[in-house]
Amino acid sequence: QVQLVESGGGLVQAGGSLRLSCAASGSIFSIKTMGWYRQAPGKQRESVATITSSNSTNYLDSVKGRFTISRDNAKNTVNLQMNSLNSEDTAVYYCKALVVSDIGSGIVWQYWGQGTQVTVSS
Repeated sequence: QVQLVESGGGLVQAGGSLRLSCAASGSIFSIKTMGWYRQAPGKQRESVATITSSNSTNYLDSVKGRFTISRDNAKNTVNLQMNSLNSEDTAVYYCKALVVSDIGSGIVWQYWGQGTQVTVSS
């Protein structure tokens, strides 16, 4: 089993910054793609930013140039630096990881964190 623990959410004024962190622990042989997703009230969950094990990144168009995703493969962590926040960024942010626990089977399992609230006040 693998656990993802997020931290760093909170309340910030428009134009401010927050840094989200997610640490994976448990039965981990390797982690493939890690990412941050968000879900605002009444909306579907959407992908904000993803990063592969080789540090290839992908961003939601509306956050390009404002958010930066990074990871530390040795520590099994992924971070999301969020700058120039606006009210549209208000949501619960979730960390996701694609994990290989058993090199023998090579099966990739998907895990989610519990979510952390980000609220941007205008």
